[in-house]
Amino acid sequence: MGGLRCGIYDQKYSQDMRIFRTWVHWALLILSLVFIFTLPLYLPVRWIYMANMIGILIIAVQGLNILTGYTGQINVGQAAFMAVGAYTCALLSIHFKFPFLINLVCGGISAGLVGVVFGLPSLRVKGFYLAITTLAAQFVVIALIINGFPDLTGGVRALLVPPIQLGGKSFESQRDILFIIMPCAITMIYFAKNIVRTGVGRAFIAIRDNDLAAEVMGINIFRYKLLSFFICSFYAGIAGGLWAHWMGAISYEHFDLMRSIWFLGMLIVGGMGSITGAVFGSIFILLLDDVVRLYLIPVFAAMGLGVVRSTALSPIVFGLVIIVFLIFEPRGLAHLWEILKTRYRLRPFSY
Repeated sequence: MGGLRCGIYDQKYSQDMRIFRTWVHWALLILSLVFIFTLPLYLPVRWIYMANMIGILIIAVQGLNILTGYTGQINVGQAAFMAVGAYTCALLSIHFKFPFLINLVCGGISAGLVGVVFGLPSLRVKGFYLAITTLAAQFVVIALIINGFPDLTGGVRALLVPPIQLGGKSFESQRDILFIIMPCAITMIYFAKNIVRTGVGRAFIAIRDNDLAAEVMGINIFRYKLLSFFICSFYAGIAGGLWAHWMGAISYEHFDLMRSIWFLGMLIVGGMGSITGAVFGSIFILLLDDVVRLYLIPVFAAMGLGVVRSTALSPIVFGLVIIVFLIFEPRGLAHLWEILKTRYRLRPFSY
């Protein structure tokens, strides 16, 4: 008997491996891109500023997701690698006048190489001890920025960064630089999605699940761990380079330990080992922090707690959110998204 076919039937491996498999996926992608690149037409500058920050931090969290979420290596120094990329990109722009794209790639590579140096102990140590090793990067990099090369980096003073020059146009305003940050964020998400679908990505997952079994199967543990550290730090360097030009001035205070902790929190809330989760977590935490700063802090300050005490609400809410997710939904927002998609596909059936 004839009839309509139910489901998606693939006849080639290339069809099965496609990221966008149906016309619905393509329609949603096109609508999302149109929405993102038309934001300057109907949103005020403040929300464009938030969109730019979200785009930059998504890149940094995606890199951390590859190392921590997919390879299982703890990293609490992502902000330090971001600082390496930011200062490299800024110094090349100031002193050598290189094109922006070259500066950005060099910032990513320099951060990646620094990440490999601090990833070398990963062959011998893991877990808590590896976290301490990456924590050392946070202090070493910041110390070098302040005291190591103060003539270059500005030391404790902020380093002014010239605006992006691309195609004869200067990208200075928040609306202009959106058209630089968003394509970079989309491209890096696309690369991350494809990396985890390759043999390299499967090697990362094997190391995360059981590194001893992965080594028995012939996977070069040391090589893939260092590669994961390089990719993670490269992403941080790209995010740092964009941050430098977006802010217009950078300081070591932008890349402190607390920012590295926030990156881990975004990954936990979004869902480790999920490309979508890194995006969801970054957006959720940034918007939550903005709501706390704009609405909760003034309310509590007006209730008599004082401005200083009310300011502590932001890290308190951040910590509580992480605790709630760890207890009730340890797989993060990405798992909730998968549940929602599954229910939509199976509707109206209950199973």
